[in-house]
Amino acid sequence: GVEVLKEPNQDYFSNHWLTAIFINEKSRKSAEDLRIILEASNIESRPLWKPMHMQPIFSKAPYYGGKVSETLFSNGLCLPSGSNLKDGDLERIKEKLESFFDK
Repeated sequence: GVEVLKEPNQDYFSNHWLTAIFINEKSRKSAEDLRIILEASNIESRPLWKPMHMQPIFSKAPYYGGKVSETLFSNGLCLPSGSNLKDGDLERIKEKLESFFDK
């Protein structure tokens, strides 16, 4: 139901400075529900970047593309990934994630 976003193939390399997950629509879970649960535990997360064509200033501009960026925005979430996270922080985040997906 959830996957960590990664490189599409060996031609790409990521330094993984940002931890982002994608929640499969079939899982019947929502990225927004998870964001709210994390927020209630004082764990900051946020949606993936809003596509340009969905922003009000560009709403009337021509758009050429499919639904990939919209799907990523709707079902993606950036998790805490700062270099100052301690082991206890990571454990707390992990526990909230496991609890959310085990329901």
